[in-house]
Amino acid sequence: MYFDDHGYPHFHARHADGWAKIRLDQIELIDGDLRRQQLRLVLAWAELHQAELLDNWRRARSGETLNDVAPLQ
Repeated sequence: MYFDDHGYPHFHARHADGWAKIRLDQIELIDGDLRRQQLRLVLAWAELHQAELLDNWRRARSGETLNDVAPLQ
């Protein structure tokens, strides 16, 4: 997440094979080129951590330090 990002609440995911921009309020792909398998994992992770991610979006927009979110395993 970037403090000066605009648009819908979202985060960016990167993988060796591509990237994705994921919307947080509806957990959906905004843009990107991740393969289907990687995208499914990222979307599942986002659903599990949606509240934490939305809180980090608010924190980022307020210039606060972001909280750690458990990584995708």
